[in-house]
Amino acid sequence: NKLFPASGKARWRVLRLQALGDGMSDAGVARLLETRRPKEIQWDKWIERQSTVVARAMDTLEGEADAMAKEPVNIGHIAVGAAIGWLDFRFPNLGWRKERPALADWYEAFAERPSMMQTVPKEPA
Repeated sequence: NKLFPASGKARWRVLRLQALGDGMSDAGVARLLETRRPKEIQWDKWIERQSTVVARAMDTLEGEADAMAKEPVNIGHIAVGAAIGWLDFRFPNLGWRKERPALADWYEAFAERPSMMQTVPKEPA
């Protein structure tokens, strides 16, 4: 199986999943960086906006999780799995699983892959 299907609807689907994963990562990093600024110059609306981006992407993925579970692993799965893993690491109280049980089930299974277990984010030693 190829990470990027050659053409057609399958390719566009995979690229769309990759964009959703990348977008969640970008929004998560923007949120994290804003919270690391001194409190008096943090922009709460920016933090809220980035949180909304992540939530909307996860809402979309909730509706696609069953299909994702049935497909061969592709670059979209990797982007989404990496984004969720990083978000769980940086924002452990995000609480996304309760509202998105299908995505949570997909992620739990995907996170068991050896490649995911070997690349779990950790604080530097």
